[in-house]
Amino acid sequence: MPNSNQYVAIMAGGVGTRFWPASRTAHPKQFLDILGVGKSLLRLTFERFLKLCPAENIFVVTNSLYRDLVKAHIPELSDNQIVCEPSRNNTAPCVAYTALKLHALNPQANLVVAPSDSMILFEDAYIQALQEALDFTEKNEALLTLGVQPTRPDTGYGYINFEQNAVEGRVHKVKLFTEKPPLAQAEAFVASGDYLWNAGIFIWKVSNLIAAFDKYASEITQILNEEQGHFNTTSEQAYIDRVYPKTPDISIDYAIMEKADNVYTIPASFGWSDLGTWASLHTEAGKDENGNALNAEPHLLYNVNNCLIRAPKGKLVVIKDLEDYIVVDEGDVLLIHPKGKEQEIKKIVEAVGKGLDKNLV
Repeated sequence: MPNSNQYVAIMAGGVGTRFWPASRTAHPKQFLDILGVGKSLLRLTFERFLKLCPAENIFVVTNSLYRDLVKAHIPELSDNQIVCEPSRNNTAPCVAYTALKLHALNPQANLVVAPSDSMILFEDAYIQALQEALDFTEKNEALLTLGVQPTRPDTGYGYINFEQNAVEGRVHKVKLFTEKPPLAQAEAFVASGDYLWNAGIFIWKVSNLIAAFDKYASEITQILNEEQGHFNTTSEQAYIDRVYPKTPDISIDYAIMEKADNVYTIPASFGWSDLGTWASLHTEAGKDENGNALNAEPHLLYNVNNCLIRAPKGKLVVIKDLEDYIVVDEGDVLLIHPKGKEQEIKKIVEAVGKGLDKNLV
C-alpha cells in the first residue's frame, strides 16, 4: 500500500495562451481534450497519480476562476482539495500556500508538485521515479526535482546541471539551474551529458520546503502564515483572498531552487512533453503517412504535409497544398498559422483581446 503521508499537488491555474484558440481564459488547455482521447489533460494527470496515492491525497491548485471546472473534471475531490489562488502571482506563492495548508493537515506530508498539462508516455517509469524521489525526501532534508534526459537542444526549457556520481540509487546532487539558454549554450549542454531538462516536477517533505521558504523567501511565508488557524477550515478562502495578493510574483525556481544547497535530481526517461505549444503537440501526437497530426473527422487532404489540423467533429475539412501549418477551427475562431512562427501566436492573442472581443481570448 502507498505511504499515507504521500500527497500530490497538481498545478492547474495557467491560461495556456500558446494553445489559442482552443485554450481560452475561461476554459484553458488543462481542461481540454488536447490529445483527442476523450479526457482532459487535467483528468489524465489525476488518474495517473492514483497509482501513487489515494484520491483523498491529491490536491489541485488552480485559480479561483476554475474551481467549478476542476470539480466537473475531477468530481472525486472534496472542496478542501481544490486550492484556489485569488491572483496570479507565479509558482512560488501557490506552492508555499499548498505546503502550509498540507502541513496543517499532516506535518509529515511528503509532496509531489507537478503540472496538469504534461504528456507522459511511460507512466510506470514515471511513477517509479516519483516513488524513488519520495523515498529519498522522506528520510533526507532534500528538495528534489525530476530531470528529463534531453532529446534535443531546446531553448524553451530550463536545464539542470548535475553531479555524475549518484548519492543514493539514481539520486544526484544538483550543481546549477540555467533558465532557457540560447541555442549555442543548449547545444553545449546536451553534448556534455551533464544537463537535464527541468520538467517542473518537484518532490519534498512540506516541513523541509517551508524551512527553505523561511530561509530564502521568508516574505512569502510571513504573509501567508500570518494567521495559521484558517488552513483547512471554512474561513480559509476568505483569509487567502485577503493576504495572497500581497505575495511577490516569483517562480519557485528563482525563489528557492536556484538558492538552496540541498537540491537533488533523478535523471529519468518517461516519454515527457510539456505540451506547451501546438508544435510540441504535433511532435508528440500520432501522425498519418504525410506527417499530419489530425483531430478532424471527416477530412479530405490533398498534398498536405507536416500539419496539425483540429476541427469540430462532423465538420468536413478540405485542404490542398499546405505544408508545416497549424489549422485550428474552434467554431468562433479559425487559426491558420505557419508552424515555424507559432511564437507569434501570443502577440495575436493580445491583439485580438485589445481590438476585437475579449471573449475570444
